[in-house]
Amino acid sequence: MNDREQELEALYLISMQMILHAGDARNDVMEALKCCEDEEYDRAEKILEKANKDIVASHKLQTETVQKEAQGEEAIFSLLFAHAQDTLMTVKSEYEIAKRLVRVFRRIDEKIDGKKA
Repeated sequence: MNDREQELEALYLISMQMILHAGDARNDVMEALKCCEDEEYDRAEKILEKANKDIVASHKLQTETVQKEAQGEEAIFSLLFAHAQDTLMTVKSEYEIAKRLVRVFRRIDEKIDGKKA
């Protein structure tokens, strides 16, 4: 295996790790939203904390890869890496929206519960 093939193989591995972390985060975001539907807000927030750890892990892999190019290393294009970046950014957006939804629905339920008392 030549140097370019080894670099591409390493990039594929990083890409798959990014996708796995992002996929785990997406599963957690969806579970947190389900908890929100069930008015389990504390549990939803804990699950979102877990999702954030996977997002950070995926983002760290991306950043390390991009920094290599910024330091002068020739970048290798990989459709898989582009997909990994896309997946990460989509999940990050879903995470941010889910965080806000949990807060909003908690407040609404607290106001409704306050009026019932």
